[in-house]
Amino acid sequence: MTVIKHANQRVGVFLDVQNLYHSAKNLYDARVNFESVVKNIVSERTLIRAIAYVIRTESGDETAFLDALVNMGIETKSKDLQIFSDNAKKADWDVGLAVDIVSLAPKLDVIALVSGDGDFVPALEYVKKFGCQVEVVAFGKTCSQRLVGVADDFTDLCSSARKYLIRI
Repeated sequence: MTVIKHANQRVGVFLDVQNLYHSAKNLYDARVNFESVVKNIVSERTLIRAIAYVIRTESGDETAFLDALVNMGIETKSKDLQIFSDNAKKADWDVGLAVDIVSLAPKLDVIALVSGDGDFVPALEYVKKFGCQVEVVAFGKTCSQRLVGVADDFTDLCSSARKYLIRI
């Protein structure tokens, strides 16, 4: 399927920061250049919202990163890392990100999910029923094939890694 991208399309970008962070670190020992990723997605279209979903660690080292995202024009939503009595840790934004996709879909023509997490497939299938074009941007080597399958357009960050990465 050929995806047509035009200036009048209203785009929402949803960035699963943890997913991309771990993929970039494990595959390339690098960090993601989120500004480059968002610019590539939006291109000449109209950006309505770009939201990054971030987990705050115990050390709080991500403050400068959050400030950098805001300076790029990317909204941030953050929550604390959960640590349980057995020292198990939990950190994800899956439900919050999916709810935002579904609730913002009526105001958007394009849902751009920046994640390789297959848990988002049902949310993307749902918004497609209402006419939203679904674009997935992720590292192909770590991306769910079900997610690729539901996308109208898939951008593999591995294919242009230098463009989308910052070496540590």
